[in-house]
Amino acid sequence: MTEELVVHIIKETIWVAFLLAGPMLGVGLVVGLVVGVFQSVTQIHELTLTFIPKIVSVALVILFLMPWMVQSILGFTRNMFQMIGGLG
Repeated sequence: MTEELVVHIIKETIWVAFLLAGPMLGVGLVVGLVVGVFQSVTQIHELTLTFIPKIVSVALVILFLMPWMVQSILGFTRNMFQMIGGLG
């Protein structure tokens, strides 16, 4: 196993992790900002008002993107197994 192969595997792993986590983190950030602005405008500072919309929105994104996420993980896993098979 060469150094370039190890670097390639690490890059692919980090890229897939960013692709899979990005939509959920983005939606959580946007919802958090909207709720924060709402709390500032109305001066309501309830802790559960922050968490519940984020949890619901991230859960909906996960449910909506689940087929794409599974296909991405399966494609990455297939590539890794093919690379392992090519080493032997």
